[in-house]
Amino acid sequence: MTTHRPHEHHSHDHDHDHPHDHAHPSGLRGFFLSIFQPHSHDAADSIDSELESSTEGIRALKISLLVLLATAIAQLVIVILTGSVALLADTIHNFSDALTAVPLWIAFVLVRRPPTRRFTYGLGRVEDIAGLFIVLMIALSAVVAGYESIHRLIDPRDIAHPWVVLAAGIIGFAGNELVAVYRIRVGRKIASAALVADGLHARTDGFTSLAVALGAIGVLAGFPLADPIVGLLITVAILVVLKGAVTEVFRRLLDGVDPALVDHAEQALLGTPGVLGVDSVRLRWIGHELHAETSVEVNGALDLHAAHDIAHDAEAHLRRDVPKLIRATVHVSPPASS
Repeated sequence: MTTHRPHEHHSHDHDHDHPHDHAHPSGLRGFFLSIFQPHSHDAADSIDSELESSTEGIRALKISLLVLLATAIAQLVIVILTGSVALLADTIHNFSDALTAVPLWIAFVLVRRPPTRRFTYGLGRVEDIAGLFIVLMIALSAVVAGYESIHRLIDPRDIAHPWVVLAAGIIGFAGNELVAVYRIRVGRKIASAALVADGLHARTDGFTSLAVALGAIGVLAGFPLADPIVGLLITVAILVVLKGAVTEVFRRLLDGVDPALVDHAEQALLGTPGVLGVDSVRLRWIGHELHAETSVEVNGALDLHAAHDIAHDAEAHLRRDVPKLIRATVHVSPPASS
């Protein structure tokens, strides 16, 4: 009787190309879906090494943080010149939320640390924890926006200097949306759910600034209740964004992956010469790294060296066909019937 022959390969950093042929909604519907729930690939077309991915993530945070600070400073100058209380609240909000990039920045630094005997998988989960913090901040934005809108419906307040507030609100929206697009794009590229969530957070801040601008337009048009009504609509928009961010982050925390990745892994293993069947495929994201543990069936009459070679080839096929795969462990065993 042939005994079970487990075989494990150490991890590799690698580059490979992988086409995506997903169909995306087009037209007006596709545009709005891309804003509220940006399309998710659990991997990226351009694959960087673990270190390069972290470096690119930090670069995105640095650039976007500078843009957000410049936006908030521009608003602060207008506040000083006009004394607008409504705009001051939005400026303080933008300043504080710009700093939420700091925990994610720290996470990208920590994930670079090599595994230790205590943290054998490294510190990649720190990135996912930072994503959880960002989700909580988005939820807080929704609560604050909703509370302020209801409060202003009950107790209406005049907006001082509406033209200036309008200009500053547009500045705030443009700066935040620019950062949102950039962070989401880089987050998709390096497969970082936390960075994507931070981009969605910037988008919610942009919505808040947009509410300020639209409220000012309502005042100029002689309809002061436009401010709280728009605020309520923005709150609903933030809740939709929150749903997308929660899906991104909690899926990672619960080791969820795109089923298409599992299909790619199974096809890669079955396409390996000598593999008779696939017993199991387990994939998990740790930060923006993808790990695999698989078990395949081989001819029970093979010696250890031959089984080793098949396992090595199976790992090579996985690295070639599964995007963002950093580490793979391949176990080989005879068919259950042997």
